[in-house]
Amino acid sequence: MSANSASSVIDFLSIVERLKRTKRTGWVNSGIKAPESIADHMHRMGIMAMLVDDRTLDQAKCVKMAIVHDLAEALVGDITPFDGVSKEKKRALEHSGMQQIIETLGYSAQAKEIQALWLEYEDDLTAEAHLVHDLDKCEMIQQALEYEQSDNTQLDSFFESTRGIFRHPQVQAWVDEIYRRRQLIVDQKKD
Repeated sequence: MSANSASSVIDFLSIVERLKRTKRTGWVNSGIKAPESIADHMHRMGIMAMLVDDRTLDQAKCVKMAIVHDLAEALVGDITPFDGVSKEKKRALEHSGMQQIIETLGYSAQAKEIQALWLEYEDDLTAEAHLVHDLDKCEMIQQALEYEQSDNTQLDSFFESTRGIFRHPQVQAWVDEIYRRRQLIVDQKKD
């Protein structure tokens, strides 16, 4: 980006800042006292992508994809399956939001990379997109486990909605460990 684009970068960063303030809807609707933000979720996903040991994947692309996959939510909010918005309408809203973001960045090479990564995630046709989708759901159940402990609550629906969907073996191993730890906590509460 040229020096002339400083204004558009700052405008873009102001849009991104909304992700830091927007709490994830599923946690808010579940009564979590201090729910994570969209940015919190995306950040941990980026870290998780760094931990995957799979030489068949472009790890840098996975990290980048993880940190942009919910970027449109800065403009359209965190729409869940329980919000009464069809998948088609959600996709259209998010596409429109992403288009606005790309326009804000002036169709620069960086803007085009962000858009390409976001579209690749949305289309879910590549091994990298498959992994990042797995990380999205794995991070969610890791957070659910943590909230079950910190808020002394049950968040079964988050676990049930992801059962059997994981495709990457390393992420599946992480998920198995999350379930193992959750079961230990359940067993301890019975005693």
